[in-house]
Amino acid sequence: MTTEGNASRRRRRGGRVTRWSGDSLFFRALEPEEGWDESRTAVWANQRARMLDAMARAVAAKGYARVSVADVVQLAGVSRRTFYEQFRDKEDCFLVAYETGSEALIGEMLAAVARLENPDWRTRLRASMEVYTATLAAEPDLARVFLIDVLGAGPKAVELRRRVYERYVEQYRVLSALAAEEDPGIAPVPDLFLRALVGGIGELVQAQVLDHGAEKVTDLTADLLALVTAIFEGTARLR
Repeated sequence: MTTEGNASRRRRRGGRVTRWSGDSLFFRALEPEEGWDESRTAVWANQRARMLDAMARAVAAKGYARVSVADVVQLAGVSRRTFYEQFRDKEDCFLVAYETGSEALIGEMLAAVARLENPDWRTRLRASMEVYTATLAAEPDLARVFLIDVLGAGPKAVELRRRVYERYVEQYRVLSALAAEEDPGIAPVPDLFLRALVGGIGELVQAQVLDHGAEKVTDLTADLLALVTAIFEGTARLR
């Protein structure tokens, strides 16, 4: 158990070797402050990360409707009892995976900005966008869950997606206010435009995943930066 956080893990279950990445978004998000030691907290967090990671991989491979709890526990290398100690059912696990992954991605974007020294709004935008596209490219299963499979997982998932999009709207709202402070030629972007921006980015990235694979999401980075910049700089003229 002391090495559960290593980059490559293997666990044999039912004659099958299961692999998962200790550097995946879920493991980074759920790692305890003390690390992956033998404490009860670390064991619980490690099992949770593995099950969320397994849910994302299973849904990406089979689609939400065809995934079962049995698929998740087999991929995660845990027992059904362990699964039901943490989640009510398949839907609960999926919703937690979506929310945990989304919040972790936003957190990593904010952390990238926080590491910058005296950044202007354009530098902040570039840093956060590069983390966004790079993370989705590095986590193709999560990219499909975030952008595609969530739409077919029922009304609770669709509502959760709406709330996550609002979190992105809030980040762009803060960035827009900062841009208006720094540049007198820029006006704060109305929320309607910000929601259209977030939705548009989601559609563009979704199309990229479907047409070329999540690994190619980084090819969109420059265009997404240009899109956000054009909206920020053009709002004052439109008003």
